[in-house]
Amino acid sequence: MNIIHTVNAPAAIGPYSQGYEVNGLVFTSGQIPIDPATGEIPEGIAAQCERSCRNVAAILEAAGTGMDKVFKTTCFLQNMEDFAAFNEVYAKFFTSKPARSCVAVKTLPKGVLCEIEAIATK
Repeated sequence: MNIIHTVNAPAAIGPYSQGYEVNGLVFTSGQIPIDPATGEIPEGIAAQCERSCRNVAAILEAAGTGMDKVFKTTCFLQNMEDFAAFNEVYAKFFTSKPARSCVAVKTLPKGVLCEIEAIATK
């Protein structure tokens, strides 16, 4: 098992790692839309989805893989009314169309609108 860490994604805001590599698989922690350089959170679901996707991509890159190797994601939305706008941005990043679960939750850390986690191969 290898812990994945990169300065190109936000540091963990709790007792967890950005990701793990285990037996050729990479598991990312859920990524919320925090800009790792500034700590800022963009406004709106489209900008937040894009930032979350970029954070996932940074962790995958640090592990030596990429978005094209993702085969499963789990997505959390604060409001299911954002589903269509979320999907529009999500589709630009996850072009391989991985298996996915997408659920609405009551709240997310720091009051963000979305969170994305991924599982990829090397």
